[in-house]
Amino acid sequence: IAAVVRSEMAKAPSKPLLVYVGAAWCEPCTRFHQAAAAGELDTTFSGLRLLEFDFDRDHEALAKAGYTSKLIPLFAIPKADGTASGMAISGGIKGEGAVSELVPRLSKLLGRYPR
Repeated sequence: IAAVVRSEMAKAPSKPLLVYVGAAWCEPCTRFHQAAAAGELDTTFSGLRLLEFDFDRDHEALAKAGYTSKLIPLFAIPKADGTASGMAISGGIKGEGAVSELVPRLSKLLGRYPR
């Protein structure tokens, strides 16, 4: 996972990259994914890149790189070596407000992104 994250960071080092861990069974994850895919978050998070991993498929590899959480979705800022920095948010609410609840939390997390 760390090597994949490093590679993605190298592609556009001036644009923020968040590691995003979700799952098909996670309602907040699904709602966020749909909003992102539909372009609904493009204005709010212009330039943001998400590197998506599936919790069920990638759990062990994510844990080795430090991307762990008791809740998903997980959005984490990576360190330069591709491992987790410890700056992250996790969890979300179910229902129609899932995305609107995540947006301000993501904005706050991005404010901590290393410049």
